[in-house]
Amino acid sequence: MGVALCSPANSFPRSHIIQTRQFTIRSLARIALYGAAAACVPISCASLAAQEATASPIAPAGIAQTGDTPQTTPQAAQTSLPDAPNPQNTPDGQRAPQTKRILGIIPNFRAVSTDEKLPAQSVKEKFVTATQDSFDYSSIFVPAMLAGYSMETDATPEFHQGAAGYGRYFWHAAADQTSENYMVEFVVPALTHEDTRYYTLGRGGFLKRTGYALSRAVVTRSDSGTEVFNVSEVVGAGAAAGLSSLYYPSRERSFGNTGKEWGLDVGIDAGAFVCKEFWPDINHWLFHGAKPTP
Repeated sequence: MGVALCSPANSFPRSHIIQTRQFTIRSLARIALYGAAAACVPISCASLAAQEATASPIAPAGIAQTGDTPQTTPQAAQTSLPDAPNPQNTPDGQRAPQTKRILGIIPNFRAVSTDEKLPAQSVKEKFVTATQDSFDYSSIFVPAMLAGYSMETDATPEFHQGAAGYGRYFWHAAADQTSENYMVEFVVPALTHEDTRYYTLGRGGFLKRTGYALSRAVVTRSDSGTEVFNVSEVVGAGAAAGLSSLYYPSRERSFGNTGKEWGLDVGIDAGAFVCKEFWPDINHWLFHGAKPTP
């Protein structure tokens, strides 16, 4: 017994090693689905910059180029009306719109295209988007990956191995994901009157847009359209992490594990915002996605 206590391999309690492995594996697994999109961000931004640098000037609608002097055509009176709708186009060029899914799989229901104007989000809409994110056909992928990694590393020995053990890991991971979605996207924002949608910036350099996307984890819009502290994300993720202790074995119920889960949830959501920000560029320049309607 004395030799075992002095051995370097046993210098840390087994529970600490298991918790560290569990946290690392969960982080890698839950970010994996977003990795493909995020890896393409620098490439898409470079492509976008090259296109903007080489593009020749295009005459505005209603202006005919004749030599060096622009002449107004009869259509100018119609296109210059102040009430003409223009939700996604801006003076400095067209921007690709958001799609309902990223890479055709990952749900993107809450992303709003650049400069698109939407009415205030109702409580019903918050409930619907939370339900879509939780029960969409693709929602099984992340829990399935987490369950496999967790069982491989014996993250929760009480769950055991085999098909039954994998089932326990899976439903716990699915419950974590579902409770976090409803807390962040429905319960808390319904009480605090916050808008849970992600409004794409769509302009500026890579660092500016990345900083904006990451900041949405702590800054959001209220239902009235003003920027406010993102109580829904911060408090909602914390509440979901706390609830998870109710259905995990007693050995896993600690403030340390709850804090790790809380930070992991907020961090993953921040990374998802970055993917949402650059997805229209990636979709257009690399996958030939549709352009916005002029």
